[in-house]
Amino acid sequence: MRLRLALLLCLLTAAACAAAQTTLTETPEQRDKRMRWFREARFGMFIHWGLYAIPAGEWNGKPVPGLGEWIMNSARLTVEDYEPLVHRFNPVQFSAREWVRIAKSAGMKYIVITSKHHDGFCLFDAKNSDYDVMATPFRRDILKELAAECRKAGIRLCFYHSIMDWHHPDYLPRRPWDRRPADTASFPRYVAYMKEQLRQLVQDYGPLGILWFDGEWENTWTHELGKDLYAYVRSLQPDVIVNNRVDKGRRGMQGMSAPEFAGDYGTPEQEVPPEGLPGVDWESCITMNDTWGVKKNDNNWKSSAHLIRMLSDIASKGGNLLLNVGPTAEGLIPAPSVERLADMGRWMKVNGESIYGTTASRIGKPAWGRSTTKGNRIYLLVFDWPSDGVLRVEALPGTPRKASLLAAKRTGIPLRQDGSAWLLTVPAQPPDSPVSVIAIELTRPSMSMRTGTGEKPHD
Repeated sequence: MRLRLALLLCLLTAAACAAAQTTLTETPEQRDKRMRWFREARFGMFIHWGLYAIPAGEWNGKPVPGLGEWIMNSARLTVEDYEPLVHRFNPVQFSAREWVRIAKSAGMKYIVITSKHHDGFCLFDAKNSDYDVMATPFRRDILKELAAECRKAGIRLCFYHSIMDWHHPDYLPRRPWDRRPADTASFPRYVAYMKEQLRQLVQDYGPLGILWFDGEWENTWTHELGKDLYAYVRSLQPDVIVNNRVDKGRRGMQGMSAPEFAGDYGTPEQEVPPEGLPGVDWESCITMNDTWGVKKNDNNWKSSAHLIRMLSDIASKGGNLLLNVGPTAEGLIPAPSVERLADMGRWMKVNGESIYGTTASRIGKPAWGRSTTKGNRIYLLVFDWPSDGVLRVEALPGTPRKASLLAAKRTGIPLRQDGSAWLLTVPAQPPDSPVSVIAIELTRPSMSMRTGTGEKPHD
């Protein structure tokens, strides 16, 4: 057994080394091509779902503080306490088609779902584990069904796969309340187990848009292991995008890494960087309420207006929004989430061109709202409509040729110059809510057009 394990590790290491040579020689043009869809998408759905949806924040009839998906840790549950949830997982109302429909109708371009969270339970038919969805009464491969529906709808499927695993006997460190002996555990054996699962996910469910890692902060995970894992998954699918949590460089919740660490983009969590993350790709992951996995007593929902303005703010700083839903144990996306996503979808249907494929603002952060850039077009995303009917725009990166309202069938807006500013005469009432968008076409290309990829920070 030990010999077979050693041979497997040697093979995995060899593959990773070969991939490392490829990734190290990736040209800026090749990287731009690999990242192109991500930069154009700007909006995706995060799905946290697993056994933790059954207790939904309660254990033995009592609320457990903390995040819903962390209940095994927060309630200090042993494997013996938590594992029987497998026999209760039966989400008979789950519909991959409906989940994809909700995401697409909201204007989302990709889905990131938890193939395995920290509790170790797999939402797919794992070849190397019985701790998966096929051991439940449901006995349907959720990820296989979701992959099929995403392909039909043109949605990029991506997987969140936790490095940390509270269930696996070889994962270290143990929780203090875990009664299993640690002296028989082998962390290299756990890493080999995780790589086997990643190989299966890429080969049987791909091609994937993103492999989204998490749980990298414990001391058993090292920078060397992070670089190796990054190289390994890129060897399986060279064009896959990998977040920076594969390695150890994340600076807290702000999510940015220094260049020497592996990963293709930064991952701010539950926050939007005030000035974006200049010079790099990034994606803010945000919940609609206060938790990722469903929690029955968490009703602190962000409003639709807040979410639309947040998406506008993130796009204006050159980032993506990965907005979370936590389905119920029955397999339903909660009604408050569905309602807010429908509102966002209605707004995106009219104003999506000011979000998709845009780059960061070239006019900073105006007092009245935000701005995005696409080619020779500047989009003004107006949060606070001017009461006097005049919108003042400073420092346009070109001469405006015309301006029009997206929500008013491109109704033209008169412009006049006032020193370095341009004044736009707008209707008394905003044509859309909570953000009205004005498109300005310039007579010469904007700065982002002239710099190629457009991934420059705003002034």
